[in-house]
Amino acid sequence: MQMSGASGGGSQTLGGPTRCGWVLGPSLDKIIKNVAWRKHSHLVAACKSALDKLHSVSDIDISKDPSILPVSASPLFGFNQIDADLLLQPLILALDTASPKVVEPALDCVFRLFGLGLIRGCEVTADRISDGSKVVFDLLEAVCKCGGLGDEVIELAVLKVLLSAVRSPMNMIRGDCLVDIVKSCYNVYLGGLNGTNQICAKAVLAQMMIIVFTRVEADSMAVQFRSVAVGELLEFSDRNLNEGSSIQFAQNFVSEVVQMFNEGRFSSDSVQSTSESVEHKKGDESVDEGDSPGSLSDYTKIREDGLMLFKNLCKLSMKFSSQEQPDDQILLRGKTLSLELLKVIMDSAGTIWRTNERFLNNVKQYLCLSLLKNSALSVMNVFQLLCSIFENFLTKFRSGLKSEIGIFFPMLILRVLENVLQPSFLQKMTILNLLEKISQDPEIVIDIFVNYDCDVDAPNIFERTVNGLLKTALGPPPGSATTLSPAHDLTFRLESVKCLVRIIKSMGLWMDQQLKIGDFFPPSTSDDESRGGDDSNLSDLDLQAEAAEFSDAATLEQRRAYKLEVQKGVSLFNKKPSKGIDFLIRNKRISGSPEAVVDFLKNTSGLNEAMIGDYLGEREEFSLKVMHAYVDSFNFGGMDFGEAIRFFLRGFRLPGEAQKIDRIMEKFAERYCKCNPTSFTSADTAYVLAYSVIMLNTDAHNTMVKDKMTKADFIRNNRGIDDGKDLAEEYLGDLYDQIVRDEIKMKADLSVPQSKQSNNLNRLLGLDGILNFVWKQTEEKPLGANGVLIRNIQEQFKAKSGKSESIYYCVTDPAILRFMVEVCWGPMLAAFSVTLDQSDDKAATSQSLQGIRHAVHVTAVMGMQTQRDAFVTTVAKFTYLHCAADIKQKNVDAVKAIISIAIEDGNYLQEAWEHILTCLSRFEHLQLLGEGVPSDASFFTTQNGETDEKSPKTSLRKKGTLQDPAVMAVVRGGSYDSTSRKVNTSGLVTPEQISNFISNLNLLDQVGSFELNHIFAHSQRLKSEAIVAFVRALCKVSMSELQSPTDPRVFSLTKIVEVTHYNMNRIRLVWSRIWSVLSDFFVSVGLSENLSVAIFVMDSLRQLAMKFLEREELANYNFQNEFLMPFVIIMQKSSSAEIRELIVRCISQMVLTRVNNVKSGWKSVFLVFTAAAADERKNIVLLAFQTMEKVVREYFPHITEVEALTFRDCVKCLIAFTSSRFNSDVSLNAIAFLRFCAVKLADGGLTFIDQDNDDSSVTEVDGDATDGQIVTNKDDNASLWIPLLTGLSRLTADPRSAIRKSALEVLFNILKDHGHLFSRQFWISIFNTVIYPVFESASDYKESNVQYNSLPSSGSPVPQSQPWDSETVAVAAQCLVDIFVSFYTVVRSQLLGLVSILAIFMTSTGKGYASTGVGALMRLVKDLGSRLSEDEWNDIFLALNKTGVSTFPGVMRLIRTLDNTEMHADAKVHLNNSRLPSNNGFDNDDSEDDNLQTAGYIISRIKSHVAAQLLILQVITDIFKLHQQYLSASNVKILLDTFSCIASHSHLLNCETTLQLKLQRACSILEISDPPVVHFENESYENYLNFAHDLLTINPSLSKELNIEQLLVSVCKTVVQMYLNCASSESASEKLIKSPTIHWILPLGSARKEELAARTSLLLSALRILNGMERDSFRRYVSIIFPLLVDLVRSEHSSGEVQTVVSSIFRSCIGPIIMNS
Repeated sequence: MQMSGASGGGSQTLGGPTRCGWVLGPSLDKIIKNVAWRKHSHLVAACKSALDKLHSVSDIDISKDPSILPVSASPLFGFNQIDADLLLQPLILALDTASPKVVEPALDCVFRLFGLGLIRGCEVTADRISDGSKVVFDLLEAVCKCGGLGDEVIELAVLKVLLSAVRSPMNMIRGDCLVDIVKSCYNVYLGGLNGTNQICAKAVLAQMMIIVFTRVEADSMAVQFRSVAVGELLEFSDRNLNEGSSIQFAQNFVSEVVQMFNEGRFSSDSVQSTSESVEHKKGDESVDEGDSPGSLSDYTKIREDGLMLFKNLCKLSMKFSSQEQPDDQILLRGKTLSLELLKVIMDSAGTIWRTNERFLNNVKQYLCLSLLKNSALSVMNVFQLLCSIFENFLTKFRSGLKSEIGIFFPMLILRVLENVLQPSFLQKMTILNLLEKISQDPEIVIDIFVNYDCDVDAPNIFERTVNGLLKTALGPPPGSATTLSPAHDLTFRLESVKCLVRIIKSMGLWMDQQLKIGDFFPPSTSDDESRGGDDSNLSDLDLQAEAAEFSDAATLEQRRAYKLEVQKGVSLFNKKPSKGIDFLIRNKRISGSPEAVVDFLKNTSGLNEAMIGDYLGEREEFSLKVMHAYVDSFNFGGMDFGEAIRFFLRGFRLPGEAQKIDRIMEKFAERYCKCNPTSFTSADTAYVLAYSVIMLNTDAHNTMVKDKMTKADFIRNNRGIDDGKDLAEEYLGDLYDQIVRDEIKMKADLSVPQSKQSNNLNRLLGLDGILNFVWKQTEEKPLGANGVLIRNIQEQFKAKSGKSESIYYCVTDPAILRFMVEVCWGPMLAAFSVTLDQSDDKAATSQSLQGIRHAVHVTAVMGMQTQRDAFVTTVAKFTYLHCAADIKQKNVDAVKAIISIAIEDGNYLQEAWEHILTCLSRFEHLQLLGEGVPSDASFFTTQNGETDEKSPKTSLRKKGTLQDPAVMAVVRGGSYDSTSRKVNTSGLVTPEQISNFISNLNLLDQVGSFELNHIFAHSQRLKSEAIVAFVRALCKVSMSELQSPTDPRVFSLTKIVEVTHYNMNRIRLVWSRIWSVLSDFFVSVGLSENLSVAIFVMDSLRQLAMKFLEREELANYNFQNEFLMPFVIIMQKSSSAEIRELIVRCISQMVLTRVNNVKSGWKSVFLVFTAAAADERKNIVLLAFQTMEKVVREYFPHITEVEALTFRDCVKCLIAFTSSRFNSDVSLNAIAFLRFCAVKLADGGLTFIDQDNDDSSVTEVDGDATDGQIVTNKDDNASLWIPLLTGLSRLTADPRSAIRKSALEVLFNILKDHGHLFSRQFWISIFNTVIYPVFESASDYKESNVQYNSLPSSGSPVPQSQPWDSETVAVAAQCLVDIFVSFYTVVRSQLLGLVSILAIFMTSTGKGYASTGVGALMRLVKDLGSRLSEDEWNDIFLALNKTGVSTFPGVMRLIRTLDNTEMHADAKVHLNNSRLPSNNGFDNDDSEDDNLQTAGYIISRIKSHVAAQLLILQVITDIFKLHQQYLSASNVKILLDTFSCIASHSHLLNCETTLQLKLQRACSILEISDPPVVHFENESYENYLNFAHDLLTINPSLSKELNIEQLLVSVCKTVVQMYLNCASSESASEKLIKSPTIHWILPLGSARKEELAARTSLLLSALRILNGMERDSFRRYVSIIFPLLVDLVRSEHSSGEVQTVVSSIFRSCIGPIIMNS
């Protein structure tokens, strides 16, 4: 390299051409000049020899040929070993002169040699004296001696040289040499001449530590390292040493040395090769470390030296002042410096300290011991250093030092943190600052909880920390004595709240990291300041995979639950031991064996030793077994009796009851003798002696005992206890001395507890022994003086390492946060809320609000509803928006926090949204009041909309007085939970309150409307679940606003409209859920009793619907229908005509303006119009129909372009309008539109038909119009035809004639015009669901089925349906027949049903029904005669037969009702009198009136019945005459059966003579004609005779097949017999009594003569038929006929024609037979 100009040309002449000469020459020359030649002649000579040598050699250019570099030949660059010794020896001699003038240039020269890398390749150590390193060692030794010369400049020069030597990568300073260098720097620090030098010494030492341990980490000399920050070194001590610019001077001083090496021109390769040569020199020699557990392959020289230095620093830090010099400040400074250097080492510690077992064991063995010993000191800077080192344990070593941290954390941190009443301010601030730092690391917070709070063998560090911070935040309890000043208390409170905020924030950040949630809060520079990028700053996380076991949340939950149950069992045990043991056994935390209980008693922390003794002394069976197992678990073999009993009593306290002690000591004596069989003659001896020892221990160490037991007393008390012999006095004397000298104590009885509270807490955590033993020591007698106690704690460390505490757990499952929150949320909520409530300090309240925000974030994301709602409710209450007159700045900050929570955590708030939205509502209300805007209530109640526009708005903040009741209520305030403020007129508002309120409104200006609207505007960013919860909460708040009786508001309602608009573009599934909530809300409010509110809501719904209908909907979706459904529900349920009319207008507007976009919404539209059609207001009906008319006329294709159901809804809507009772035109037009719909359906005008036709699925017909018939979609859209046709079918029963006729006409026209499109199956369905119901309603069909089965109730008119008029019936029947004839081939299966309908018409009592039925049937038969099959003829005749016969039983039962009825002669008088008003409350003749009414009804029914039966006979006869050529024998047989049944029925009816008399009497009374029963019988048989005779005449073959002749004779016989019975003078009852001889015949009465006259014509017909028979035929039946003729001759006749016919028969038929016989 080229020397600087300062060297000058003369320097090159002095030192020669070599690099070493450039450095050595000027220095040697200066030494020669400054040295005393006479006194140091040898030094002068050595210098001159060296100069001569330098001039005699040439320089080596290593840049040209690096291979010639003699790295191993000499410690001095470019020279051999001999020359190097020659050149360096003058410097050693100069340093030994102790003359500052000589020493200074020598030191400067040595500094440059090391700094420029000219001394190289040396392994400098006291053990290496045979190679070239010897001269370097001597040189450094000489430098170290110069530190004590007492010169400031020399001190700095020494420091510079020593640092450059350590800094040089070309030399390895090892062993004692390194230790001497450190000691020299120590001495300068401790005895430096000024503060600057001491600071420089401290900085040099710190830099050395960084250099050495960076090389240890890399196991290499060539490393990059950081420079020490001198300012940080003065953080804990030595600030008083700063002399203005001392810190900067020291910083420059160290930097100069560190950077000196970089000025050389040696390449990095040469440096690397040199350093590697030094590292591996004599590498074959093994490294032996006797105090280490074993050798490692990577335990190199560099690392050996590092560990040696680390141990020495630890030992140095454990030096304590002696009793002779208790206040040794130099020793204290040295201790402090050692701890500071250890802190520097720990700050720079990298992975080797955590992964290498030897390094980690050294930390445990030395550094942890140093912390333990120094923890008793009350020196503040020592305590701060301990905390700083412990911080490194937490950040870097927590996986390897789990058990140690579990001891130190309560000892260092919790002890100070939980001291609320008498804390040291600096100590507690140190602890709070430490907690704040470690709380910023999320992994530390999580790991502490996982590894300690979830571990049964570890203390609950996280829980105690949070609770301790809570106590600090709350301050000393009121009324307690404390040394804490108010200022310090406020500081503690603020710092503790900060720590709690950092903890919950870290939990949130860790959760976000695991769940991949975006940054909750952007990291700030202060919180997340970078600490550097070297490996030493990596957290323990990077190595946890190797040093820890990963665990899931489920396992941790089990461990946590296990720990909580064990702690509960311990707590129960400490109250009542047996209950605690039973609880643990019941919950399977310990097994039920005595051995398991013993293990629990001996190894579980937190048990009360006195309670253990009580339990062991119990006499219950199980407790005795446990006590025996407990004693048997000890091995007393080889122990002295005193030692054994002391060892035995370490684990529990003997109970106070003598019997319990007796049982325990008895078992102890047995066990001791068993372990030591030769100790005593028997166990009794040990038992008595044990009792004596216990008594002696109490006597000797109890201060209450004044007269102490002497040794002689003790010996005398124990005479003869060894089976009558004495124990040796020497033995008893030694035992006495042992007990008196050292009290028998339990492990925990090392000292008296500080307080009951701390003792209990520490005992529960198993730390009482350690803490008591540490803190009982005074500074005068430090902990280090008691080696026994140290070993005791070390044993505890080792014992804990064997438990689960030694296993370090990691967790990545965020579910662990649930357990953490369960522990911390209560304390945090209390701390934050109390701070907000009691403090007005902005920093404190700001921290509390920030903590609540983070807590909400964690609890919300984790789904912890109770905790989340608690935090949200807290901050909501502290907004004070419910009590605006008391608002302060912290309350405004709470409003801001609420808004931040809503924006940042909206996705997880769920039900908590209600609290937030309630606050926003109240905030907006206050803003409007401040601006003077009229309240929403005035808007609702204002009748004239112009009033508000004309009234000027006066800002509340400019008014001096307030007169608005609502404002007054706000000023007075209310509770948070009150949904509305009730105006309390009795409460007065003072001007001061008004002024405060106005100023508070100004405070609220800090929250802009932008932030408020941001929540709603960005609701579209919420997740699916979140937006549903948000809308639900918003609806709930809006409901509360609108339902306020005094001050209804629309803020939330308007926001609902906004939010709905913003979120319309969400996917269908989410939007459907949102609208489900909104729909219920709109329905609920739309049905509100407050009309103004309901109208406002409906208008809001209309706006949303209009906006929604702008979006196109694809086919087969149903969401438009769901969206419009609130209109439908409100329309159907609202009692307000105004609302219903508004809905109709809204729907009309939407449909007409958005008709192109309406798809599934048509269903709701038609449902609204359907409800409107049934409305009681005419204007609503007309308004709805106008829109419906326009839709059907102009937009019909839009209705049907989506799906079939829309068409059906349209049809149902039109049918509803047909029932309108206000305007017939509406109904008629609706019917016409139905026909229009049918035409469109038939013509294929529905765009969806092609799709549906391909669908073969089965569709069930509308349940209201079907009997269960099923049709398929193949039948030309049967599901569409059915509603239309059934609707028209129902209209045929309309009471209005015009509507009935129009419906009939349209219905049958549709069927006729489009029936060809229908399949056979569909036609069947039409008949069953459409046609048959028409005619059921048209006639009294339903009544006909029951008319003969029951009577009308007394005093009520006979129920009658309202039948059609004759014209309508005729049209309907004609249309029905036309349809059937037209589509006969398809519908012929319905013939029977059709004929049944017509037959029912024939039997109906309605005017014109019978003739219509007959005419229709005759036309049907006429048109289809030749096309009807035999079976179909059978169906026709069977239908007629069934119609007639089915009424027989009913008529007979009806007549039988008169059996118990009497008709009195004076009944007519009573009937007339009954028409007059009665004077009393009842009439005695009511029963007579009822009888007459019943008889009148029966007579009427009989007359109708007779007419119907005769009409059936007439129809049958006519059909036979017209179509006999198509009839078969089976057909005729049915006809004959019908004639026979009706004739027999008529005869049976006429035989009821008693009843006839009653009916005749009733007819007389009622002045009506008698029932024509005789006429019915005559006509029935007349028709029967004629039909049989005609059949016999016309079709002989068929007659012969059916034996008609015999049938005819039988009928004639019956007719003649009936006549004879009538002509007989005896009644039927008289004939039953046989009379011996008749002497005379009485003439017939008038009534009998009238009946006889009526029967004459029938008789003549029968006789003529008989007279006209062929002679052979007559001969076959003469035996039957002749007796009848004889009787006729004997009978009285009303007509002479009978005799004439009878004579003819005798003459023409009987005579020939007689003559021929």
